[in-house]
Amino acid sequence: MSILILDSNADYYATRLADAVPELEFRAAATEDEALAVAADATVLVGLAPYLSQQLIAACAKLEWIQALTTGVDNLRGLKRIALTNCHGIHGPQMSELAVMTMLNALRDFPRMQANQRAHRWERWPQPVLTGRTVCIVGLGVIGEHLAGMLAAFGVQVTGVSGGRKEAPGFKHVYARENLAEAAAEADILVLLTPYTPQTHHIVDAQVIAAMKPSSLLINLSRGGCLDEIALMDALREKRIAGAALDVFSSEPLPPESPLWDLPNLIVTPHIGGFSDIYHEQALPIVAANMADYAQGGIGALKGRLDR
Repeated sequence: MSILILDSNADYYATRLADAVPELEFRAAATEDEALAVAADATVLVGLAPYLSQQLIAACAKLEWIQALTTGVDNLRGLKRIALTNCHGIHGPQMSELAVMTMLNALRDFPRMQANQRAHRWERWPQPVLTGRTVCIVGLGVIGEHLAGMLAAFGVQVTGVSGGRKEAPGFKHVYARENLAEAAAEADILVLLTPYTPQTHHIVDAQVIAAMKPSSLLINLSRGGCLDEIALMDALREKRIAGAALDVFSSEPLPPESPLWDLPNLIVTPHIGGFSDIYHEQALPIVAANMADYAQGGIGALKGRLDR
């Protein structure tokens, strides 16, 4: 049972995991080339899903389990005879803080303040507040619940949209997915946190955007495919909604020629929602628990397998 860890913090994981599960052998690699050099004996591969290439996976001739350090594993779906687990449930703090940051930036037009600073221009305007507004969260998972709890401190009324749940802690009302347009119509801020599936492709489309208030904001922290970007650009150009903030895009990295970069009422962030400076500390307990199960009973003992 040889575990190969590919990550910038691979040494941290290897050291901590060796202490927690001494019966397993851990190898750390900071680059793919380092990983490829020792991949042949690896039965387990650990790393951020987007950085686990098909070349590396193929080089792991004895591979039976991939432990993703991310929640999203889009590029790893469909692997045959390989157990797959992720780090679901650790992203609440950083995702929620990014959501609140972009809400406040968009509401108060902070980019305009920064432009004024560069121009040495003193300009004041009434500052909108979050208190008393309605935020609708599309997707009622762990992150959505965490964000709802954080927004309560701002005096925000939180509603939600779910494909399965009818209620959730901290939510005043939960709409069925087919009633998304109704939920969007009453919201001051619409936040996308739903996973990307065939059912959620362009879940926010031209019809949903048309239902939003002219003063409302749209924030997408889920996946680019959940939003019709063309419909959003049209609405922003025509000022049918007040603004938007996108952390995810249908094409990533966002191409330099994309018109999204230049929309004045759009905040662009480079898919940083799940990032944190303590990510390795957040992920370690999940990885350690899975390693302990693996040491005791192999892949059959792993809980929460996505391949099932």
